Amino acid sequence: MTELVRPHVRYHRSFLDTARELEAEGNGGFLDLGRHPLETLQGEAGFASYVRELLARALPETPRPADHVPDTVLWVVDGEQMLGRLSIRHSLTPFLLEVGGHIGYAVRPSARRRGHASAALRLALAVAHDLGIDPALLTCDEDNTASRLVIERGGGRLEDVRAGKRRYWLATTGGQ
Repeated sequence: MTELVRPHVRYHRSFLDTARELEAEGNGGFLDLGRHPLETLQGEAGFASYVRELLARALPETPRPADHVPDTVLWVVDGEQMLGRLSIRHSLTPFLLEVGGHIGYAVRPSARRRGHASAALRLALAVAHDLGIDPALLTCDEDNTASRLVIERGGGRLEDVRAGKRRYWLATTGGQ
């Protein structure tokens, strides 16, 4: 059963598998592999530090670049297997309003087409609601049919397309 959980060191091995899959298709950025190269996350200490950093990102007092906002990072899991990552940004900067939205997610290639993204989005809407976000903005690339369908089936209403991004608004009250 698909669940959203806070990052935890117990998912170390399956995180590495997920990271390798996403990195192989050029989507390592969803796990911040640019700032945290995979080789630095192989060891327990490096991975534990990474997990602490992800958890701290939700706290308003955590230092961050001026153009970043607090965000709640959650992992998409089934049992002990990490299947993906989801981030709920607590507010929108001008950039996020145009391109990124409140919620971003990625599912590892080997776990796609099984309903995990749809289940994760449904669960994320409830978390967003608890964070005071309603409605939530989600975006996807114009040519990303799979993500478009997940968002639309999740109740997304297309506002417009800007700079190659489809922009959808979703009520978070229905996500509970």
